[in-house]
Amino acid sequence: MTTNYDPIAEHYQRAKQQPWRGYVEAFTLLGLIGDPTGLRVLDLACGEGFYTRLLRQRGAARVLGVDLSAKMIELAREQEDAHGLGVEYLVGDARAVPLEAECDLVVAAYLLNYARDGAELQEMYEAIARYLTPGGRFVTVNTNPALDFSAAPSYRRYGFETTLSGPPRNGAPLTWTFHLPDASVSVENYCLDTDAHETAMRAAGLRDIRWHGLRVSPEGRSAMPPDAWDVLLAYPPVTLLECRR
Repeated sequence: MTTNYDPIAEHYQRAKQQPWRGYVEAFTLLGLIGDPTGLRVLDLACGEGFYTRLLRQRGAARVLGVDLSAKMIELAREQEDAHGLGVEYLVGDARAVPLEAECDLVVAAYLLNYARDGAELQEMYEAIARYLTPGGRFVTVNTNPALDFSAAPSYRRYGFETTLSGPPRNGAPLTWTFHLPDASVSVENYCLDTDAHETAMRAAGLRDIRWHGLRVSPEGRSAMPPDAWDVLLAYPPVTLLECRR
């Protein structure tokens, strides 16, 4: 996990406000999660708490957000101090969260794409399985393991670009550059294919594996020209996944 988010935390927080993040990413992820009312939720790689807060606001009984970046957690705690939602935040590795009890739902936005190889990916899925109560569900939005990023189109119209280092292969570094009005910020993650993910999930004891494509909210359809989302939907750089313990 090579990207250090501490120096770029505030810029990345702003990148979450790009229209595609709300109209497409958040709409699809929250729709897949469904109603979290009464659930015990763990949000891994929570960043500054964007989804952590939304899950609590939507009725989750208990929400813990965990991120490796101390600066991201600082920003999340500032939001908690301001709004008092009752969310707990912890600086830590997603693979070693000290939980007092198992969770009904584990959520992760862009965690798995930081695994550099199958062994690290296996560790992540094994940790997720440990955190879940039997029958509990894992839901994530992640870099699309089925897309050949070497042949992907430009996503500049959506405010970001992707650059693959070298030929497409498992473990190939992939750089995402988010363009803001006054700055650009880059993060690096890694490509591992669908087979690597499904093999690791099954070995960790996770089942009912389902992949989901992106959806555009009605607001996103009405706010943008009719063809605005065509490239993002035809060549989705991210995808969604759910499974159960």
